[in-house]
Amino acid sequence: MSERHRSIVDVSLILWRDGRVLMLRRANASFANDMLCFPSGHLERDETVVEAMVREAGEEIGVRVDPAALRLAHVVHHTDEGVRGAGDRVGFFFEVDFEIDAVDGEPVNAEPHKHSELVWVDPHDLPADVVPYQAAGLLGHLDGTNLTLHGWD
Repeated sequence: MSERHRSIVDVSLILWRDGRVLMLRRANASFANDMLCFPSGHLERDETVVEAMVREAGEEIGVRVDPAALRLAHVVHHTDEGVRGAGDRVGFFFEVDFEIDAVDGEPVNAEPHKHSELVWVDPHDLPADVVPYQAAGLLGHLDGTNLTLHGWD
């Protein structure tokens, strides 16, 4: 009998404003240091992915997102056996539009010990230093697909 597969579950927020998406530059990180990523984080015990996304938005960028406004944009099943700390994960990418949806507050770097800056980027011309797994989620969404298998042979 084979062992059950276990994955980290995480959530990422694609926050739109004026045709751009918000990303954070990781700092003091053991994984993907100095790279850009979406406001994101791991699912905690006894919370739904929606609750996790609302919590992470508050923790990382200081905004309150109405859970009903979150739209599931994409799912990524990722593996990267060769990168220490990356591991296997299933990522749920949610989107909201800052100007249309229920977002309270102005995005700020609410965790300066984890991020060095906020950057609004053109989703059709991503900087080279976006975490590849995160880029795969956005590009899959922009391509109109629901699921990306990233890092699998």
